Amino acid sequence: MTNGNGITREIVAKLWNLCNVLRDDGITYTDYVTELTYLLFLKMLAETSHEDRLPKPYRWQKLAEGEGIKQLEYYRQMLLDLGNPEKEKDQLVLAIFTDAQSKLRKPTNLKALTDAIDKLDWFSAREEGLGNLYEGLLEKNAAEKKSGAGQYFTPRPLIDCIVRLMKPQPGEVVQDPAAGTGGFLVAADHYIKDRTNNHYELSTAQAFFQEHNAFVGLELVPDTHRLCLMNLMLHGIEIMIQSGDTLSPDGQSIGKAELIMTNPPFGTKKGGGRPTRSDFSVTADTSNKQLAFVEHIVRALKPGARAAVVVPDNVLFEDGVGRRLRTWMMELCDVHTILRLPTGIFYAQGVKTNVVFLSRGKNDKGNTKGIWVYDLRANMNVFGKTRPLTVADFEPFEKAFGKDPLGEAKRKDEGEEGRFRFYSREKIKARHDNLDIVWLRDTSNDPEDEMTEPDELAVAIASHLKNALEEIEAFGEGIHMSSEKLA
Repeated sequence: MTNGNGITREIVAKLWNLCNVLRDDGITYTDYVTELTYLLFLKMLAETSHEDRLPKPYRWQKLAEGEGIKQLEYYRQMLLDLGNPEKEKDQLVLAIFTDAQSKLRKPTNLKALTDAIDKLDWFSAREEGLGNLYEGLLEKNAAEKKSGAGQYFTPRPLIDCIVRLMKPQPGEVVQDPAAGTGGFLVAADHYIKDRTNNHYELSTAQAFFQEHNAFVGLELVPDTHRLCLMNLMLHGIEIMIQSGDTLSPDGQSIGKAELIMTNPPFGTKKGGGRPTRSDFSVTADTSNKQLAFVEHIVRALKPGARAAVVVPDNVLFEDGVGRRLRTWMMELCDVHTILRLPTGIFYAQGVKTNVVFLSRGKNDKGNTKGIWVYDLRANMNVFGKTRPLTVADFEPFEKAFGKDPLGEAKRKDEGEEGRFRFYSREKIKARHDNLDIVWLRDTSNDPEDEMTEPDELAVAIASHLKNALEEIEAFGEGIHMSSEKLA
């Protein structure tokens, strides 16, 4: 866990161990974290003297004192009523409990959970930060690859690296159009609070803006949206991140930003669907979600604004719509830096990823003069449970990147043996705008060669099959578009 110390880790471990008890009740890891979200929300409101946000019949103490089937029935009714807009008026409470359903079937398991939660060292948890405790649970969930949770959980050392380089400032709108559990927004808030004495150095109006208007975003998956709202609330961010689809008109409604940091979902839209945005022109004909998200990011940046986006390799090399998108993006933006990320840091082992750093030009032509590429993939450690990613792994890249968030610091090309190289716009044009640039010979083993657990191997195989199907679909789209042009 990146935040918090021993007491918090100890509490997280105790809470996580309860999941082993609940497996007999058919509870998955992700179901467990969602279930804990409901219970921890109620308990944490009691611990922070904010139970007035809840209707009087539904308070933690009454739930915790219950026994047997009556306790389980009371809990189920509580979930229904707190998610009912006719009975609950607090918008945050309503959003967290909308469509909430308990997966618990055995009354003894609910009692085990409420008793265990009551016995935790809540004084120490409050001192260290309840947000750190909850984020520790999200991180534990993401580490369980078989849960699939890691698909939306970006490693915190990577998030912190990006935030340090992008330097969010008070008064800026920070957007994440694929908010997940809110990691980028929480880290941006921490960064600003650390540099403004927890907002005390800001004026009243500036502090109000930071607490109520500074962060915007969307999250499509309902359960993930629930986790996001809880995470933000426990970190003191009282902002309603909306539930919606960025590739629909919802994405237009969140407006423009000074800074976008995001890790969009990989893959294609279900059923081969296309974006339904009226303002999309470059990716309107593709079901490739990551390409469409890049178009959203470029369009959502104000002139002079900056972004950092995690993308899979195919965004850098895919022909057809992919090439058209890259050419368009390099005209409108200064695409100044690409970080080739190590493999094995995300749940989907077969997906190789990068961070693209860019800033929107003040005009719409010829903004990219050249691109710096940092290779943190070739000849790197195998990352995973036994060798987790750390802040130290990004230190050489951060030093090479420099202190300017727009990528304009003085930099040095390290040559063919180094990890950091510069490629002029002319060289990139000669590559047909293919940005998948490799020069180091990689002599390290594929991370999948190190796998021994059947669960990990099964996930890797499934991921490769999914990627192959998406590539076939993208190829089919390219043929279809070509045939339409010929017609």
